[in-house]
Amino acid sequence: MKTSQTMSVARATLIYAGLVCLLYALIPSLFFPGPPLDVVEGFAWGRELQLGYTKHPPMQAWLLEAGYRLTAGHTFSAYWLSALSVAIGYGFIWALARRLGLTGWQAFWAVVLTGVTFYFTLPLPEFNPNILQIPIWAGMFFFFHRAVDKGRLPDWLALGVLSAFGLYTKYFVLLPIGAIGLYALVFADARRRILSAGPWLAMIVCAILLVPHLSWLIETDFLTLRYAAGRSKPALSLFDHVYNPLNFLLAQIGNHAGVFIAVLAGLGWSGLRSFRARYAQAETSVAQENDRFLLWFAFLPLAVVVLASAATGNEFEHMWGTPMFVLSGIVAVRYLKLPVLWPHPRRALIVAIAIQAIFLTVLFGQAVLEPYWKKKQTRMHYPGRAVAEELARVWKAETGTDLAYVAGDMWSAANVTLYAPGRPSMFYLHDLDQSPWIDIVDVQSKGLMIVWRGDRKKPLREIQSFYPDAVRDGQMTVPYQSSADIPEAIVNWVIVPPGKVAVRPAE
Repeated sequence: MKTSQTMSVARATLIYAGLVCLLYALIPSLFFPGPPLDVVEGFAWGRELQLGYTKHPPMQAWLLEAGYRLTAGHTFSAYWLSALSVAIGYGFIWALARRLGLTGWQAFWAVVLTGVTFYFTLPLPEFNPNILQIPIWAGMFFFFHRAVDKGRLPDWLALGVLSAFGLYTKYFVLLPIGAIGLYALVFADARRRILSAGPWLAMIVCAILLVPHLSWLIETDFLTLRYAAGRSKPALSLFDHVYNPLNFLLAQIGNHAGVFIAVLAGLGWSGLRSFRARYAQAETSVAQENDRFLLWFAFLPLAVVVLASAATGNEFEHMWGTPMFVLSGIVAVRYLKLPVLWPHPRRALIVAIAIQAIFLTVLFGQAVLEPYWKKKQTRMHYPGRAVAEELARVWKAETGTDLAYVAGDMWSAANVTLYAPGRPSMFYLHDLDQSPWIDIVDVQSKGLMIVWRGDRKKPLREIQSFYPDAVRDGQMTVPYQSSADIPEAIVNWVIVPPGKVAVRPAE
């Protein structure tokens, strides 16, 4: 009977999580005119199949390229990759909740409440390393807990592989890796495993898998780390040491607004009035070491980021918090003793569904309705395909060859790379350092098209340093992908014929 009930709850969780993920894939697939910035950027990188890129390690770009090829050149694969990432994350959250001693229904609510945190909703169509980290963090916590508990080599092996996969996604995964390592050193039940084969197997496997990327880092003089250092926002005054960590922390609390609303809906006024008395009477069977595990991994990474921001004064991007809260639903269920203390669990579920419906409606509105009231250009509606195809036509008419290389800012060049016939390579900002995949000898033999947006006669400042006398060869205006009255896209180009490509900035 108990097994049958557990299977029923697992089925309910699968149906709920599956439908939510399906809708977050379907709505952008059906209604988004074009993909978001991070997706376009990832497609441009993925076309090169490198071991690393300007901003990030390669995993997001690799997966986007795989999706592009599997769907015969369609961009909607990005939305399904996001949905799949979250679906796998939900699976690990459910499994970890059960391992930590929560009942089936508590695990169900852990998934539901995690799903109404902001990062699991509106940002999902923008498949990027933050979204991809969701299943990585959740999976690492699950496999580490099982490895410490059972001591089995397959779990340690999975932890090592997933850690390497995470570092190929974003170096931010060093946070859970560090938290795991510190946990193993601090607590006796985990420390007893250190001298066994498992942890060493995990570390060796992770290190071996990272060798190709580390070699690439050395060859490119640590490009991604230099880019990150260049984009960091250091403190300008003592005020930043207080404001920046507090701003990040408050943003992460705001991210949980949906959780607070759903919990309060389940309590209602009667539940709030009697909460303290009923809380004291409610029983719990979660082991002390599981509580310790949950609190450690739910709050230590956040504490490290906040303290690092306070110490350095650096501003951390709010979206970096995306994978840090895969345990939020489990924390809420465990320490608010849900759903036992809810007089109105159905209300909580209705509110959670309503929150998801609101965000899905917002996504639809962004795609279809937003241009009508904002009346300004949006990336989603940018006419990337029309621009790319026209630029490719212009190039072929002028040179008699297919366009092979395009230089410019990320958005202008990446859209051409994504949509133009033959998918020309992106020469990002005409900078060999930031485009290590570029073979300048091949570029010299095939020529180059420089592209930029706006009503300016000259290219971007970075590219002008290579071609100080360059003036646009042509300009076109293309309507955005909406019938709303918004300004047209203005696109300019310069054709650099074979043999005339600048190798270094002009003196």
